[in-house]
Formats: sequence, C-alpha cells, structure tokens
Amino acid sequence: MVDLQDEYGETLPQVARRVQRGRAKPCSVCGLIKRHAMNRVARDGGYSVLATGHNLDDEAAVLFGNLLHWQTGYIARQAPVLEAEEGLARKVKPFCRFYERETAAYALITYIDYIFEECPHAVGATSLQYKDILNRMEQEAPGTKLQFYQGFLRTRQANFFRDEADQPTLIPCPACGQPTSTQGLCAFCRLWTRQAT
Repeated sequence: MVDLQDEYGETLPQVARRVQRGRAKPCSVCGLIKRHAMNRVARDGGYSVLATGHNLDDEAAVLFGNLLHWQTGYIARQAPVLEAEEGLARKVKPFCRFYERETAAYALITYIDYIFEECPHAVGATSLQYKDILNRMEQEAPGTKLQFYQGFLRTRQANFFRDEADQPTLIPCPACGQPTSTQGLCAFCRLWTRQAT
C-alpha cells in the first residue's frame, strides 16, 4: 500500500486543491498518482506484469469519453494488454469484458473484499456521467456495452486507430526515473513542486 501522506507529505485531496489539476476535481490527480505508484511498485518489486481491476463498465466509459472528444492518442493506447516499454511495466486488464455487476457478484460469492461505494471524490466526474449514459443504453438494449467495446477491439486489432505519429517518445524523469514524454520532471514529480494556483 502507498500512503501519500507518509511518502510525500500530503493527501490526495490536499494535492488536488493545491494544484487545481482537472478543474478542481481530484480524479485527474488521482489517476496520475495511481498510475505512477502502481508502475513504481511493479518495477521496484521486480514484477513483470501489472494487473488492474478495470471492468467492461470502466473501459466502455473511457472509450465513450475519448471518442466524444476524438482523443486519438488515448484511443490508440486503450487496450486489454499494454506491452512493457522502457521503464513501464506490462499492464493487463483481465476483467475488461466483464460487467461491473458480474465482478461484484463473483467477489461476493467467493468472499473477496469488495468496495461497493463510488469514490467520494468522484462526485460530478465526467466518467460517472458517461457510465450513466451507457447504463441507460444498456437497459434499453442489453449487450450494448459489450458490443461497443468488442467492436472497438476488432477495429483496433485491424489497426484502425493506430498511428505511430501519435506515440510520444519517452525519456526517464530526472527525479524519479519513470518514463515521461516531457523534458525535465514528469507530471507526477511536478505535482510535488507546484505551488497553489
């Protein structure tokens, strides 16, 4: 477990308020911190693969949002398996084709601890709005989310969304050593040096 207060001197809400990243919602800061911390733990622990609990509801909502805004770089990098790159652990999403309710049901019947509540900091997050829209579509036409996501995976496999020009060149951050596409400190390290805006 990573304790931000112990390791960096601030909690997630404190960092989010200080830097105002993501229009005062901590989701953007949280995502950045989680990606950095999970990769660091995988690297430092000598693990070759990092598995996350992203489910179909998560993946469909992210895809929906990225398509709405035509964020082609993010679309090109969304996949059930992200191969390792220099300094980045291989990432897999074994639950990406399972609905959230299916993974919750499995956790219940096998006595795996499961957090049912949404993150208390996520109130008003666009990802929850996208999930709500997709849930309403799913209610009217069961299987919509799975068809949407599997259709994306088929087009991705056919290289429809792949454009090597969209892939940034990664270099090590001079402070933490993790890959970054910017010169100087990575976005994570800049969080801890940035003053209130």
